[in-house]
Amino acid sequence: MNVSRKFILPLLLVFMVPLAFIGLAGAAHATTAEDLQKDANQALDRLVRTNPAAKQLAGSAKATLIFPNIVKAGLVFGGSYGEGVLKVGSRVEGYFNSVSASWGLQAGAQSYGYVVFLMTDGALKYLRETKGWELGVGPTVVLVDEGVAKNLSTSTLQDDAYAFVFNQQGLMAGLTIEGTKISRIDP
Repeated sequence: MNVSRKFILPLLLVFMVPLAFIGLAGAAHATTAEDLQKDANQALDRLVRTNPAAKQLAGSAKATLIFPNIVKAGLVFGGSYGEGVLKVGSRVEGYFNSVSASWGLQAGAQSYGYVVFLMTDGALKYLRETKGWELGVGPTVVLVDEGVAKNLSTSTLQDDAYAFVFNQQGLMAGLTIEGTKISRIDP
């Protein structure tokens, strides 16, 4: 029986992309809670040192959710995974994962980190009390880019949370954190 190439390639993609993603997701998994805390502290320190807007927000945030390493891969179907910590002041309050799935015109793989500065008591309460926070639903999250950062000041901070994406490596068109689900985990 002669099977056409046009059927073999999609079949391979359906099975290989999820396997590749599972392998990459393992790289985003910290080995211990101490490793995750160390990676999160280093990522936050690096972000605050290099980004004045992040430094400003860090000083007035009620809490900080830090994901030092997210791995994203996709070829038509894709997803991302990483683990992070919630810090209230200098104290680690909990551990979380960040998961997203997508489909559409996409191809590639990349890693990045992101930090969410929770600016209101309501945003912190929402994260503490929900079974999972889907970014884009619940408290308002502003993804800070260079344009938004230029307009941030203590008088313009009116949203519940501000997110910074940093340390992007790899090739993948487009990056968004909307639709990402954040859930509490035990490291």
